[in-house]
Amino acid sequence: MEKVVERFLRYAKEYTTSDPESNTCPSTARQMEFMKKLEAELKEIGLKEVELDENGYLMATIPANTSEKAPVIGFIAHVDTSPDFAGENVQPQIVENYDGKPIQLKNKVVIDPAEFPEILQYKGQSIITADGTTLLGADDKAGVAEIITAAEILLHSDKIKHGKIRIGFTPDEEIGRGADKFDVKKFGADFAFTLDGGEIGELEFENFNAAGAKITIQGRSVHPGFAKDKMINATIVAHKLISMLPPTQRPEHTEKYEGFYHLMSLNGNVEKAEMQIIIRDHDKQKFEEKKKLLKEIVQHINMEFGRELVHLDLNDQYYNMREKIEPVMHVVETAKQAMNKAGIQPNVKAIRGGTDGARLSYEGLPCPNIFAGGHNFHGPFEFIPVSSMLKAVEVILNIVQTEFLN
Repeated sequence: MEKVVERFLRYAKEYTTSDPESNTCPSTARQMEFMKKLEAELKEIGLKEVELDENGYLMATIPANTSEKAPVIGFIAHVDTSPDFAGENVQPQIVENYDGKPIQLKNKVVIDPAEFPEILQYKGQSIITADGTTLLGADDKAGVAEIITAAEILLHSDKIKHGKIRIGFTPDEEIGRGADKFDVKKFGADFAFTLDGGEIGELEFENFNAAGAKITIQGRSVHPGFAKDKMINATIVAHKLISMLPPTQRPEHTEKYEGFYHLMSLNGNVEKAEMQIIIRDHDKQKFEEKKKLLKEIVQHINMEFGRELVHLDLNDQYYNMREKIEPVMHVVETAKQAMNKAGIQPNVKAIRGGTDGARLSYEGLPCPNIFAGGHNFHGPFEFIPVSSMLKAVEVILNIVQTEFLN
């Protein structure tokens, strides 16, 4: 079990940040380089049918060790880290016997219980952080380490009886492409779990419905001294559009099942402005209403100026997996029982985001999400308790035991 820590520390140092501006798959060559190392490691510990394809998807098999009839179970994690914060030259460190005080890192980064009170529940335990200059990458290299550690235990244990198990590692989840080229048929599982959740106990089978909007505004640049009734400042129009969206429906004002509009970026000048907005809501009807409002705002501005000043390119990205999980809720019950057996109280909640599992569920592979153990992803305040990683491995081992699948 201790190998999960060694693996995670080793994986965290790998530079695997994905790139949303790239059109390749994977979006960065560094992800493929890491996948090749994982491929060699899986073969070394004895997994079968180890296959890394040209798009950076790695799959492997743990053969059944019983003739008892059992479904094929899958476990999936992603190897890329978020481009939201620096992911190169990660220097993980272990804080032994955490004393409940603020953890001082470089760059004046402080993981302070006053701001992150959840860390106090791990007082007296070992906690892994980065050094303050990068993210840590527990999202989702902790999941990768936990799956591989569980796989190695299963390969060398006759005590845990199980059917065929498939494991899969994906690139580019952080930029919304993790399931783009995932071959569900080749994976061949009856159902699967992503290990991509946060704190210990998390179990999720609901997520946002998601859409992305790219908005281009064509202004008119005229010398400001002679601009009256002539100039159209594209950046001012962009701000006008933003002001027409409900201010209470921004991420910083929402929680739980509340959806939002999120301005991801805004770049421009008088002549031209470009902006990216994402729309999220768990409720399908409210999701459609949010998209409708954005379209109406664009139409209103164009009518006001008497021409198509604003161009909207709006596309759905993924949908709430609940619709696909509800017919097979025994999968969720399996995870609950596995957690209970490990002494963990399941914390069933809706994901305020998306996972590979959402897309895969709509492609015929029911795939709820369970915890990998980390906190404060995508930034320098990220940390993961060692005990949570050990429990994640234990939950995987419990899931595969056939008595849960009757």
